[in-house]
Amino acid sequence: MIEIKNLHKSFNGSPVLRGLDLEIFDGESLVIIGRSGCGKSVLLKLILRLLSPDSGEIIIDGKDIIGLSYSELSEVRKKFGVLFQSGALFDSMTIRQNIALPLEKHFKYTVKEIDFKVREALDMVGLPGIGDYKPAELSGGMRKRAAFARAIVYRPKYLLYDEPTTGLDPVMAANINQLIFDMNRMLSTTSIVVTHDMISANKVAERIVMLHYGKILTSGTPDIIKATDNETVRQFIEGNVEGPIKPFHQFAVEKDRTIV
Repeated sequence: MIEIKNLHKSFNGSPVLRGLDLEIFDGESLVIIGRSGCGKSVLLKLILRLLSPDSGEIIIDGKDIIGLSYSELSEVRKKFGVLFQSGALFDSMTIRQNIALPLEKHFKYTVKEIDFKVREALDMVGLPGIGDYKPAELSGGMRKRAAFARAIVYRPKYLLYDEPTTGLDPVMAANINQLIFDMNRMLSTTSIVVTHDMISANKVAERIVMLHYGKILTSGTPDIIKATDNETVRQFIEGNVEGPIKPFHQFAVEKDRTIV
């Protein structure tokens, strides 16, 4: 499991995470919701140690990763697959080369084994036979699925999704949601999905947590979240104008205040 304890992170004196505590259990599908800019993606980067926290603990499978050496951290990162918001495919490489890259860089597979795993991953995301295409030759939804194939090609223990349906039309977004749902069960991974799309959240989550003012405001199943009487949570999930959450322009940026 992943345990996050009293996690703090600031940028230029403005706190984003303020003593965040969160437990993510093996095999669960956790969705993290919250306003744009509230620190959801920052949290994912901290879990991967692409960013370092100001203070706190990030314990993965019983090991605090904050003080690990680069080589030790590289081993921990092999447990993670990531679907980035933009896909993050390399334009100069074919889809096959993109998907094969983590296998070639971090694992000792033969060329034949790599080719099999790439084709298997593409089949799993519904893109057989497109390995020789470049990312620019694919639609946005196909690029997202190709990036998905790269995330699962080495069967990671943890899958992180950063706004997986952003920029997709409703039909393609529904397909990505179904793909996340199916992969959770097919691969028995622990999934952490960051999104502000409540349709996506309700589709893929076993548990939803809301990040607000740098801490977890609420946690529960989709049904519990839908039935909440917390005004802040209800305003967010229903997309209401009126409520305790105010537009960005109504906030003065202060050094001692979380940016939300």
